[in-house]
Amino acid sequence: MLTVRGLSHYDSIRPSVVTIGTFDGVHIGHRTILERLQASASGADLQSTLLTFFPHPRMVLQKDSDIRLLNTIEEKSDILAAMGLDCLVIHPFTASFSRLTATDFVRDVLVDTLKARKVIIGYDHRFGRNRTASIQDLIAFGNLYDFEVEEIPAQEIRDVSVSSTKIRNALETGDLETANAYLGYPYMLSGIVKPGKQLGRTLGFPTANLQVGATYKLIPANGVYTVSSTLSGRQVYGMMNIGTNPTVEGSGRHIEIHFFDLEEDLYDKEIRVNLITRLREERKFESLDALREQLTRDEAAARAAIRRP
Repeated sequence: MLTVRGLSHYDSIRPSVVTIGTFDGVHIGHRTILERLQASASGADLQSTLLTFFPHPRMVLQKDSDIRLLNTIEEKSDILAAMGLDCLVIHPFTASFSRLTATDFVRDVLVDTLKARKVIIGYDHRFGRNRTASIQDLIAFGNLYDFEVEEIPAQEIRDVSVSSTKIRNALETGDLETANAYLGYPYMLSGIVKPGKQLGRTLGFPTANLQVGATYKLIPANGVYTVSSTLSGRQVYGMMNIGTNPTVEGSGRHIEIHFFDLEEDLYDKEIRVNLITRLREERKFESLDALREQLTRDEAAARAAIRRP
């Protein structure tokens, strides 16, 4: 997949079928749109192109927005590449870009830069300065500039909107099963392993302290999770705690992973962790011995979840 950061760096001469949006989560609703995009492009020997924006427009236009995203831009790129998308264009969303008129956006971005022969878009898509242009305007521009417009039905758009909201709500309330079902893949966290307090080592459960650098990334509800990761070319499993370590009067929120049957030094390595199941809520124990006993039960439950078909 060709990944281009910024429209000014796009130099492909291949005509394309284009869709536009944030596609946060690249969930099952998005995949319906992307599969249609790819089928349309393949059938006409065109390039399937997704134009997305970062930062998220709400982060720019609504300064007080506390939106947390389901994907980092790197996670999104990897998911789209695995789906077989031809080209991902990640354009910086700025206040000045938001003021482009509809005419400028269509002529300069869709036609002159992306060489769109077809645009696949939702029935309620608005674009241009103050979002004043509608799909009817886009169809008129298509007639003027000789590109086709395919409208995604209202029901599909509503499904996309609802599932994004449901995924965020599910993750924030600890309902990982629902979140993963809507995503179509295990929710993931990416970050760098940094030294922690090494309390887990004294308990017989050494942990990797994961620091997620993307402050906009949604961190799921506190609790203990079964996880998997690919390390040094092999898949490994483990259990992860998200929380404040209340048994030892911890402060702040931490993400700590105990990988099973792994001796590898992970300090300063970038890793990606897939969340498979949520085992339980985080809670405070009366003693370190009680915590150690619970961790032993957690490991057994996690290993059983891994073996479950």
